[in-house]
Amino acid sequence: MNIELNGSSHAKGVGNMEFIGKAISFLYRYEQIFMGKKLEPYGIGSGQFPFLMRLYNEDGINQESLSDYLKIDKGTTARAIVKLVDEGYVFRKRDEKDRRAYRIFLSEKGKKLEPEMKKIASEWEEILFFGFDDNQRREITNTLGIMFENVHR
Repeated sequence: MNIELNGSSHAKGVGNMEFIGKAISFLYRYEQIFMGKKLEPYGIGSGQFPFLMRLYNEDGINQESLSDYLKIDKGTTARAIVKLVDEGYVFRKRDEKDRRAYRIFLSEKGKKLEPEMKKIASEWEEILFFGFDDNQRREITNTLGIMFENVHR
């Protein structure tokens, strides 16, 4: 499956790239475009999407842990949370054990959005893995996991 950006296909060029980093960069940019279009009706940007997805797995996580988990700096996290609060998808509450910290919770509006957000994530994954069998999917996922661990050494 070719993904088009401004009418031109880059799928053929990816195999000829000098560095894998360039391919990863293309995939990231295409994901941002895809997510931006899908999320626009909800008033959510692609930058807020990973925060929502994490909250669907761990509602009430503290803001610092959210930053650590997503490998995103605290300032960016704070801005993303403010945007999600402003849109009514989440709310912040002081951590009872650490009064300096905040916990982030999904609002009812945010909870109702979960099926649609998971559908969008699934659609992106299907685009990425189109034409791959289950073994290839597992192999790619494992390989990317190893690469991720390598950069954190």
